[in-house]
Amino acid sequence: MNKKGFTLIELLIVVAIIGLLSTLAVVALGSARVKARDSKRLADLKQLQTALELYYTDNNDYPPGTAINLGDTNYACLNSDGFAISGCTSPYMGQVPVDPQDAFYGYTMASSSYTVTASLEGTVNDLTGDIQLTPAGIAVAQ
Repeated sequence: MNKKGFTLIELLIVVAIIGLLSTLAVVALGSARVKARDSKRLADLKQLQTALELYYTDNNDYPPGTAINLGDTNYACLNSDGFAISGCTSPYMGQVPVDPQDAFYGYTMASSSYTVTASLEGTVNDLTGDIQLTPAGIAVAQ
């Protein structure tokens, strides 16, 4: 009698190949998530830079603050008086961005300049690890 069907070996090989492909897909997805979070961090810093420069244009100084966590409950928005809890109706920033992993961006103003710090998980545009935003732009932290 000639029976048609798959042998146990053939089925095991197919299951092994599917397992290998799914493992590769999960690893690639994790790497894509890291890149997405890092890209959001860089976009957040550019948005902060724009708001801080608009504030500087109107007030001839940057918002006051030393070692504050942007986006926490005390520094949720940027109005004409600086970072505030609420009440931001000015055009600067209605809601300060928060790091994608529920961390905060650090802000310090000193002598007519500012520094915003963040940490990247991977490498984006030759930037890696701890980075900082200053009026000159985004660079690797010194």
